[in-house]
Amino acid sequence: MKSYIPGIILAATLGFAAFFIAQFTPSFLNAYLVALILGMLLAPSLGKQKNLNGGIHWSGVKMLEWSVVLLAFGMDYNAIVKIGMGSFVIIAAVLFIVLLLTFYLSKVMACPGKTGWLIGFGTAICGSSAIAALAPKIKAKEEDVAISLAAVNLYGSLGMLLLPLFFQIYPQALNQMAFVIGASLHSVGNVAGAGFAVSDEVGQLALVYKMARVALLSPALILMAWLDSKGKSQAKFEWKLPWYLFVFLVISIFVTFYPLPNDLLLKSELIGKVILTIAMAAIGLKVNFFQLLKDGKRGLVFALIIFMLQISLLWLLK
Repeated sequence: MKSYIPGIILAATLGFAAFFIAQFTPSFLNAYLVALILGMLLAPSLGKQKNLNGGIHWSGVKMLEWSVVLLAFGMDYNAIVKIGMGSFVIIAAVLFIVLLLTFYLSKVMACPGKTGWLIGFGTAICGSSAIAALAPKIKAKEEDVAISLAAVNLYGSLGMLLLPLFFQIYPQALNQMAFVIGASLHSVGNVAGAGFAVSDEVGQLALVYKMARVALLSPALILMAWLDSKGKSQAKFEWKLPWYLFVFLVISIFVTFYPLPNDLLLKSELIGKVILTIAMAAIGLKVNFFQLLKDGKRGLVFALIIFMLQISLLWLLK
């Protein structure tokens, strides 16, 4: 681990710098994207230095996994009870339809690498955190993670701005608005921003719907792992969950029955965001910027298609 320290320090420095800079940027340019950009800017000069390589790689892989573990402290499976079994079944059905469409459409549209998979997974569940959960499992490249992160954050931010505007022009029942926002937007931050922009009641209920989606993280990842093995002729599917998802399940079940104090929840959420930001900086340090530009356009189109399909399905089924 001693040889990893210089690379870890570099990634951490960029991560904390991104956290500071993100306070002065638009919502689309959150700390994760700022860290990714900072990493890419320094990649030509620092990303391939041997004394930094090990620590950068470790930060980009292991910190993604730990960010998923910390996500568990904010979980509450009681959300399924609060929204009712009918709504939960619709959310689950749409989520798995979106993932299956992701698998087949990413082939049809020839999405580079695992970009399409990561975009679909992030869109279906919880944005950047879902991408962090899936990327190590399917051995996604740094460029795949970077493209998917940019696309998911872009459309999540656009949805956060446009859905409240849409509901001002075409108001719906309170539960309908909360359902569409909570079951469609990418990250918890997107859902909170859009929901509370409509009303406090819509914001609170939308977050409950969102937690029901996050609760499906484990079965969704198992499905994607099975689809990944199906696409490889000699691959053998294993039901075994990666360690970080197993820990996620244990912690999330525990805190559902024994909720943590709110200040402790806020601290774990902050630490999780910091760790994920450091991971994004490390990923940026390994990204080929010109390859990213080449493959990014296709990823943006794919992300828009998947997002619109998800909203359409939710609207029709609800």
